[in-house]
Amino acid sequence: MLSLATDLDALTRFGRALADPIRCRILLALREEPAHPATLADLLEISRTRLSNHLACLRDCGLVVAVPEGRRVRYELADERLGHALDDLRTAVVAVEADKTCVDADEKGCC
Repeated sequence: MLSLATDLDALTRFGRALADPIRCRILLALREEPAHPATLADLLEISRTRLSNHLACLRDCGLVVAVPEGRRVRYELADERLGHALDDLRTAVVAVEADKTCVDADEKGCC
């Protein structure tokens, strides 16, 4: 049974999903249109196994859903507003120093 995530939980899930470049590419591709795993793997030029692992993460985060189509499964964003959120994030101005990299909070700093 699906449940609604709290605001903090939803942001944490979104952040976890966006923390990986491949998952970002998957979300951006699904923002354009729903797709089957084989199509996504070809589009992103990654193995189907690797794609499957990332899709599982995105499903667990609640950002994508698998829609059965006969013997196949099509993936799409769980909510159309996620596409708008991705657009807003892509066009947001991020103020960073050119020579700084984002590091994990458990290491030297936090981005």
